[in-house]
Amino acid sequence: MSQQHPAILLRAEQKPLEHRSFSPAVIRSLVEAGYPVSVERSSTDPDFRRIFDDAEYEAAGATLVPAGGWPDAPAGTLILGLKEIPEADFALQNDHIAFAHCYKEQGGWERVLGRFPRGRSILYDLEFLVDEQGRRVSAFGYHAGFTGAALGVKTWAWQLQHPGKKLPSVAHFTDGRGYYLNEGELVDQIRADIARAEKTAGRKPRVMVLGALGRCGKGACDLLVKAGIPEQNITRWDLAETKDRDGPYEEIVQHDIFLNAIYLSKPIPPFVNNEILSKPGRKLSVVVDVSCDTTNPHNPIPIYSINTTFDDPTVPAEIKGDQNSGPLDVISIDHLPSMLPREASEAFSEGLLESLLQLRDRKTSRVWADAEKLFNEKVALLPAAMRGSQ
Repeated sequence: MSQQHPAILLRAEQKPLEHRSFSPAVIRSLVEAGYPVSVERSSTDPDFRRIFDDAEYEAAGATLVPAGGWPDAPAGTLILGLKEIPEADFALQNDHIAFAHCYKEQGGWERVLGRFPRGRSILYDLEFLVDEQGRRVSAFGYHAGFTGAALGVKTWAWQLQHPGKKLPSVAHFTDGRGYYLNEGELVDQIRADIARAEKTAGRKPRVMVLGALGRCGKGACDLLVKAGIPEQNITRWDLAETKDRDGPYEEIVQHDIFLNAIYLSKPIPPFVNNEILSKPGRKLSVVVDVSCDTTNPHNPIPIYSINTTFDDPTVPAEIKGDQNSGPLDVISIDHLPSMLPREASEAFSEGLLESLLQLRDRKTSRVWADAEKLFNEKVALLPAAMRGSQ
């Protein structure tokens, strides 16, 4: 027998520069299915302002409530959010759905996770909601690839127009916001960048995407096509092209832009190394590492050591004895989808909708029951003192 529909509270995000949230369209679907949904009002601070207006949620049938009240929500309320909640010591009394970044034993994971068993609540971690094949139900990969490719093309164009100068912040190109209002604004800008650069270079860029068949790679290729780069200028590689030969790959350095979109699951030889990058004749001037395995000892692009940011999007590659005069800039931003917060939020929310509609039956619905089982397995790894009395 199914349970009655639990109340859901969509909290205001408290992570700086995070403008994404669950979309009003998905909130409307939950309301229409019988879930009572409250939405915390968006902050008016530009660093915390939600990409969706409060009025969009009200029109979707949700009740607007003051921001920051989620810790005191009535018992049984499901707290829905995207990014992790601020660190604190009070026990969490209500179940949460969010990215918590504590299942891989990240720094401070015990304190983050321990708040749930101490309050007798459950964490449903968005990163670990998976289908029968073990594939994530929803992810931000497509828009990571889309925005990463856009920044890669922008950097190539900038290098041609402003030799020797670093690419400015994303805010510089977005009227100080630090993100694009929508996909159309971004694509129009990249097309204009290419048109200006083409006058200098006499051609459009050649781009290679590795991992082209995954969510992230598809997003990258879609941006390149929408920006007007002809198909013959786009090299799409995936498992078929690399299964019989290990890197490093000479083909990469014959492109202007290389975008890495693979999921690193085991150690592999590097895609590029100092030898092929330092040799004269390199065309490559931009590397976009969407995968961002920056601190992984097996990072297949071992030419940089820091993550870049929207404020400072590029870092020069570390190449010893480089015999080329041209630049090689690396983009390694680990929150790329925030550059297109509306579309990224809508796509992620839509991907989760079917599962969200099953929340009333979450004890028996496979996605949620599996997530609770994983939560209990992770809690069992906590020191007994941090588990409270369950």
